[in-house]
Amino acid sequence: MLHQMFNLEPSYSEPSIPLRIIASEKRYTVLKVLHHTMMVSGIAALVVLGTMFLKPELNDQFQSFSPFFKEDVDDTATATAPTSLATIATDTAANHEATIEETRLLGNAKQQQSVTNWLSKRYHVSNDATNMLVSAAYLTAKEIKLDPLLILSVMAIESGFNPFAESPVGAQGLMQVMSKVHQEKFDDVGGVKAALNPVANIRVGAQILKEYVTRGGSVEAGLKLYVGAATNDTDGGYGNKVLAEYNRLKDVANGKSVPTITTVSAPALTTARPELIKSGDKQTGIEHLAAI
Repeated sequence: MLHQMFNLEPSYSEPSIPLRIIASEKRYTVLKVLHHTMMVSGIAALVVLGTMFLKPELNDQFQSFSPFFKEDVDDTATATAPTSLATIATDTAANHEATIEETRLLGNAKQQQSVTNWLSKRYHVSNDATNMLVSAAYLTAKEIKLDPLLILSVMAIESGFNPFAESPVGAQGLMQVMSKVHQEKFDDVGGVKAALNPVANIRVGAQILKEYVTRGGSVEAGLKLYVGAATNDTDGGYGNKVLAEYNRLKDVANGKSVPTITTVSAPALTTARPELIKSGDKQTGIEHLAAI
């Protein structure tokens, strides 16, 4: 009864007055701190904006402190000098001329396939193997700027497309390269042990042929050097044989029907003449055979 009258037991349903006062004071303190913080931040922002307005050179430094700032690429540092229309026109014309010359020199896939089929039948080599050899010759020809049919003609006369052919004097492979004489040219393809590797032999042999044609000034003179008859009066008919085979391959590439069996040796040629391809006024050393 006394407990009910005087309410001697504490009540937990509502906080006492002192506790409510303390809680209220804490909320006021927190709000006051937040208010002052926001006010200081606002003033700081105004100071920064004012500084950026008065001293624009400091903008980059202030922006770098922002987590949202992404540095732009300096276009002026990577920009190239403007190209004149005349330069563009000249480069375009040169590239177009080079493309036309390359197409004329190398032909197309259909012509390459025709050459492959004909050589396969003529020299009794499987079509797949012949295709590999012809492809290697065309790729090498494109790289060193030499007529691929000339490379294939030399291969035909030198080895009959036998990649393991070897002469008594040490000439080896498809193009009968004297590996002991041209050791340094095999450095990039694995050394002289690669002389019987068909691709390596074609590459080295074509490089030697290109150098000889350039040095001799004509395909005939280059072939004479290639066969080792530089000091002789004649090349023993070697050049005529190569050029005869070249003419046959040229006809095959142009879609003509050419027999795969030749019963009589070809006479001295009068339909093929060597010619150096020129670019502008300067010879580039690109050789090809042109019918006249």
